[in-house]
Amino acid sequence: MIDRSEIEIYFQAIEKPEIDTQKLNSKNLIFNNISANFVDESFPSLEDINIAILGVNESRISLNNEASALAPDKIRPFFYQLFNINKNIKIADLGNLKAGESIDDTYFALSNVLSELINNNILPIIIGGSQDLTYANYLAYQRMGKVINITSIDSKFDLGNSEENFNSESYLSKIILHQPNFLFNYTNIGYQTYFIDSEAVSLMSKLYFDVYRLGIIRSDIKLAEPLIRNSDIVSIDISAIRHSDAPANPNASPNGFFGDEACALCRYAGISDKVSSIGFYELNPELDINNQSSHLIAQMIWYFIEGYSHRKNDFPHLQKEDYLKYHTAIEEVEDGIVFYKSKKSGRWWMEVPLNSEQDEEKYKRHFMVPCSYEDYLSASKNHVPDRWWQVFKKLM
Repeated sequence: MIDRSEIEIYFQAIEKPEIDTQKLNSKNLIFNNISANFVDESFPSLEDINIAILGVNESRISLNNEASALAPDKIRPFFYQLFNINKNIKIADLGNLKAGESIDDTYFALSNVLSELINNNILPIIIGGSQDLTYANYLAYQRMGKVINITSIDSKFDLGNSEENFNSESYLSKIILHQPNFLFNYTNIGYQTYFIDSEAVSLMSKLYFDVYRLGIIRSDIKLAEPLIRNSDIVSIDISAIRHSDAPANPNASPNGFFGDEACALCRYAGISDKVSSIGFYELNPELDINNQSSHLIAQMIWYFIEGYSHRKNDFPHLQKEDYLKYHTAIEEVEDGIVFYKSKKSGRWWMEVPLNSEQDEEKYKRHFMVPCSYEDYLSASKNHVPDRWWQVFKKLM
């Protein structure tokens, strides 16, 4: 049972947003169905809560985007004026995390809050702030001793370079180099090649990380579903969305995902039984046009929650009798590859063999790799899917 007092001390109450009076009387409005830490009201009870929203007004080490700290309170009014998704999904808005005296103090507070929430099966939605907060999100899982996967929807890898100080565009390097390390896999969805040094792409390959160009994903957005399904953390940089759809970022580019594609990616994250935290970062309200970007992020959050309401609880290490099992014979793989298809959702996984019971305990959340029907067809034609090889090499 979560101790509310241990969470409450980290937060500031927020002002009630102004709501369209024509909508205000609707019992189905999110504003009328959310428990929130409003000024002059008590901190929300966390009993029976499924999802917790928390703003983080932190951007001290953002690169040229410090006003992103203002984003949480700009996004909330648009989210609250959307209509409720599923009354069985209980949502609380915890308010805004108090910024620490130093950036490390903020990271400590955020990681502590996130670990408490996740340990109590409450899924946090983080509204930043700058994307380096993903590092604090990662530290929350370290506290729990969990080996995890991170997916970033971003036009860049955020590796920085070895000569730079830690900032919002080098947080991934800090995660990779962190010891002890609890990162099993990193996936980038939507990188734009002209923003990426070829050496960085080569490094991703050497680390057996999954990186997918914008054009590949946009050619068939469904390709992203099994990638996101494999994630624990999803981190979204609004600069991954094209400037015409989300102008509120100094790094916004003419190219990127369309708004509806970004919403589809968020829905995939919501549907995944494995995703246990998500963050939205780098929105700069000072650069927004008619609050368009704030409105889009609000809708992306809505789609995430809509996906969450359709979770099937069918991750295959739970009950394998709920799956159809398929064996494929492949020349390059001695025992072939075993595929599982969920009877509940129709989704596919492929199994990567482990070396020992000790490995099974450590990597039990990672050796069942989400895939697609196309991966199964490819294996049936004697081709080893790339993602199977990458996980196999990591586990060797």
